[in-house]
Amino acid sequence: MARIPQVEGFARRPRAGSPKQDGKALREQVPRGAHAVLDTPPGRPDAVTAVEESGRGRLPGLVPLRVGRMAASPFAFLRGSAGLMAYDLAHGTPATGIGAQLCGDAHAANFGLYGDARGGLVMDLNDFDETALGPWEWDLKRLAASLVLAGREAGASEDDCREAARDAAGAYRRTMRLLARMPAADAWNAIADEELVSHAGAKDLVGTLRTVSEKARRNTSARFAAKSTEPDDDGGRRFVDAPPVLRRVGDTEAARVAASLGPYLQTLPEDRHPLLARYAVHDVAFRVVGTGSVGTRSYVVLLLDHRNEPLVLQVKEARPSVLGPHLPAAGFPEPGDSGHEGRRVVRGQKRMQVVSDILLGWTSVEGRHFQVRQFRNRKGSVDPAELAADQLDDYGRMTGALLARAHAHSADPRAVTGYCGKNEELDEAVGAFAAAYADRTEADHAALVTAVRSGRLAAELGG
Repeated sequence: MARIPQVEGFARRPRAGSPKQDGKALREQVPRGAHAVLDTPPGRPDAVTAVEESGRGRLPGLVPLRVGRMAASPFAFLRGSAGLMAYDLAHGTPATGIGAQLCGDAHAANFGLYGDARGGLVMDLNDFDETALGPWEWDLKRLAASLVLAGREAGASEDDCREAARDAAGAYRRTMRLLARMPAADAWNAIADEELVSHAGAKDLVGTLRTVSEKARRNTSARFAAKSTEPDDDGGRRFVDAPPVLRRVGDTEAARVAASLGPYLQTLPEDRHPLLARYAVHDVAFRVVGTGSVGTRSYVVLLLDHRNEPLVLQVKEARPSVLGPHLPAAGFPEPGDSGHEGRRVVRGQKRMQVVSDILLGWTSVEGRHFQVRQFRNRKGSVDPAELAADQLDDYGRMTGALLARAHAHSADPRAVTGYCGKNEELDEAVGAFAAAYADRTEADHAALVTAVRSGRLAAELGG
């Protein structure tokens, strides 16, 4: 039989050593226990300066709302300060050098339910504004620290908070080990929704997830449109102002956003075009988004079919990932995706999720980059700051497992599991880091609150 040459884009044939052995060898350079370390890096910006800098380029009228939301609690501060944490991780913690497509903002509130093309519910990471290729442990440490902060806000004991962080790391490690043992195609689509709770040992969450699922099934474009629109004079519908969250925009701005949907279509697979061709664009409104994104430009676009049934698209500004400037310090390049940040977000999301929005694409409006996606496609989420202590560690295990599955699409699970190993050394280290970083975040939050009270920063509280 003729010898088949190496085919570009495919794996090389077996060689000496293995990804698992390579990962294990990394322990000599970066011991797993070293991940407990949190140094204060030289030149670290103070928290208030970091918040001020992160507000640049945002809509000035919404910056006080963003500051007010971040000032609400240390957990809320963490949610709005992914860039500051990236600085700390890059300059104050060790890096394994194993790369993965990162969420970039993998805190505990950025996991949730959403609808697939057939109306079923999928649970996964659901925010990718900061996605980039980087060290897998950055996402895991951000998740662990957020669990400690959420637990403290909920009134859980310090032991319960640390246990949740350790359990997230442990579930991540065990899930990577499971994926490394599976055939590649099976691992790619592993951990079906119905198996996730039992795999993660999250039985105490069953009731909470059932309640969230029931709400998510009702969270649709039709429900949003029924509440947020009214009939217009042409037999269609239009948005109704609901300040401060939703406001109609002028005709010129609406026309620019609507026109951007033409180039957006070209970023979708051609088989999606006939579906959208059955809808007409009726109205555009500006809608304020979550804590980290407040102040960026985000629109909702109302589309109606021949029966006046709605489909709502979100056209959301995509700014450069806040991880970008800090990745070179960890040995990774700054993200660049043909110069379009919306494309970076969409590609990162598709690389991490098992199932993604079938209408996910990107476009530009007056030179600014945007991602486009369905709005309210059966989304639902658990608020980790409202979980009981016996649920927090279950939630940690479930999110840790989900994060591992998402990373395994880009990082070889054999290499990661070779590094993580079988024992709990990494779990303990990540738990210690999480508690230390939660302490740092509480101090940063206190500095922000002081700056608001002194008048240095304007804040719209309770927004």
